[in-house]
Amino acid sequence: MTVSRRRVLAAGALSLAAPAVVAAEKTRVLRFMPAVDLTFLDPHINTSNVTRNHGGLVFDQLYGTNAAFEAKPQMVAGHVVEDDGLTWRLTLRDGLLWHDGERVLARDCVASIRRWAVRDVLGTEIVDLSNEILAADDKTIVFRLKRPFPMLPNALGKPNANMPAMMPERLAKTDAYKPIPELIGSGPFRYLAAERMQGARNVYAKFEQYVPVPTGSPDRGTGPKIVHFDRVEWTTMPDQGTAFAALQKGEHDWWEYAAHDLMPILRKASDIRSAVLETEGEMAIVRFNQLHPPFNNPAIRRVILRCIDQADFVNAIAGGDPELQRSGVGVFAPGLPSSSTAGLDELKKPLTDAQARVELEKAGYRGERVLQIAPADYPNVRASSEVLADLLKRIGINLDYVQTDWGTMSGRNTKRDPIDAGGTNIHTLNVPGLAVASPLLNGRLRGVGAVESGWYRNDRYEALRTAWLGETDASKRKALVDDMQREVLNNVAYAPCGTTFQPSAWRSDLTGILSGVAKFWNVRRA
Repeated sequence: MTVSRRRVLAAGALSLAAPAVVAAEKTRVLRFMPAVDLTFLDPHINTSNVTRNHGGLVFDQLYGTNAAFEAKPQMVAGHVVEDDGLTWRLTLRDGLLWHDGERVLARDCVASIRRWAVRDVLGTEIVDLSNEILAADDKTIVFRLKRPFPMLPNALGKPNANMPAMMPERLAKTDAYKPIPELIGSGPFRYLAAERMQGARNVYAKFEQYVPVPTGSPDRGTGPKIVHFDRVEWTTMPDQGTAFAALQKGEHDWWEYAAHDLMPILRKASDIRSAVLETEGEMAIVRFNQLHPPFNNPAIRRVILRCIDQADFVNAIAGGDPELQRSGVGVFAPGLPSSSTAGLDELKKPLTDAQARVELEKAGYRGERVLQIAPADYPNVRASSEVLADLLKRIGINLDYVQTDWGTMSGRNTKRDPIDAGGTNIHTLNVPGLAVASPLLNGRLRGVGAVESGWYRNDRYEALRTAWLGETDASKRKALVDDMQREVLNNVAYAPCGTTFQPSAWRSDLTGILSGVAKFWNVRRA
C-alpha cells in the first residue's frame, strides 16, 4: 500500500536515531534498507526474496544466471558431459574457501545439493533424475542421470529462492526442516551473527579470502563478484516515510523498494538516483491452500479467478503509473520467452459481484469460513491483500481477514493444517518475475514442493513441462508453453493478478549497482 505524502514529509522532519558517520567510515560501509525484515536466514528453507538476497551475500552457487537467463560457471571452473548426456562432471575452481577457513570440497557441494532438494521442487527433480550424485574426488562432482537433462547448469544456477546455496557438509547434513546452526558460506561476505537485531538490523563483512571468477564482466549472478565495501548494513525501517527521510538525509545509501507514489519526488532529487532493477517485474498472485475446503474444489477456484480484475491489483500496488504496471498477464512473467496469452480471453471481462455469487453457489460454496492472511509490514503485498479481501467479501465469501507481520505469514503459509489448526486458506504474494520466468523456474505451478506450494499435483502439466524441457524446436516449445498455461488456468494453480515494476532508489554517489535482485558486489562509492 502506498503512503501519503503528508506522512512522508512529517517523517522527513524527524531526526533518525543513527550514529554520526565520519566521511572516511562512510566510504567503507554500505547502508541498505530492505523491502521487509529478514526473518529466515537459512537460504534453503524459505521462498522470500529477502532471504534470497541475503543468501547471495553469504553463499555462492555452482553456476550463476545472467540477464539473458544463461547459466555460467561460478564456483565451478567448468564441466564435461559424457555418455550421451547421462554423465556430468563438474570441476570446482581453485582457491575456494568457506568462511571458517576450510577448503570447499566436492562432498560439501553434494551434501548441499541433497539438502536443497528436500525443500525445493527443482532440486527434487534433479535428485529424482539422478541415479547417483557423488564426489569423485575433492574437486569433482559427478551426476549420473537416468535421462539427459541439458538444463542442469540452469537448475544449479537457479537465480530465485529457494536458492541452491553451497555450504559445508557438516551444515548441509542439518535436517532440511530445521535452520542451520550457523551461517558459513563461501560467498563474498561473511554474516556477522553477533550484530543481528531481529526486526531491525543485519550486518555483513567483506570476506577477504573470497576468490572471484577470474574472467568476464559482472552480469547479475555471473562474472567476478568484486567487493568494494568492508561492511554492508541492512536496516529494516518501520515505514516508508522513515525510509524516505533516511535516504534524503544521506543516513542510508540504498532503498530497495522505493514507494511508487514517491517516484515524482525521487526523480527530481539531484542527489538521488532511481531505477527499476528487477526488469522482469513482480507478479501479484492469489495462492490457494488446495488441501482443505473450500479451495480443494477447482470449480470454486475458477470462480475466484474469473472475478479478478488485474487492473485493480496493479493500481493498488503501483498507483496507476503506466510505466510501472501491466495487466492482462498470464502465469509466466510478461516480456520473456515463456510469456503467453493463451487462455486469457475468458478473464478479460471479470464476473460481476452478482454473477460471482451465483457461480459460487453452483460450484458448491456453502458459506465455509475462509481465512486470508496478509502482512501489515510489506506494503506491496498488503495492498494486493486488501484488494483481494474486498473482492471476496463482495462476492459473498465468509472471510476472516487476518493481518500479521511478514515473517509470521511466511511461516503460516508452509503449514498444511486446516485453519483451526494454524493453517490458512488463501493469500496474495508479489512474486519476482525471475521466479515465474519459465517452466524450469516456476515451481509454484507444479505444486509438488514442500514449501508454500498449494499442495496439489497436476500430472498433465508435469507431462507438458517434461516435453518442454526436452524440446529444441522454438515453435513447438511455444505451443507447449501455451498448453501449460491453459492447463494451469483451468486447474487454477494460482491466479495471476498483473505485474508491477518496483523502483529502487540510492544516493547518487553510488555507482555499479547491478540489475536484478539486490546485489552488493560491483557497487562502489564515487
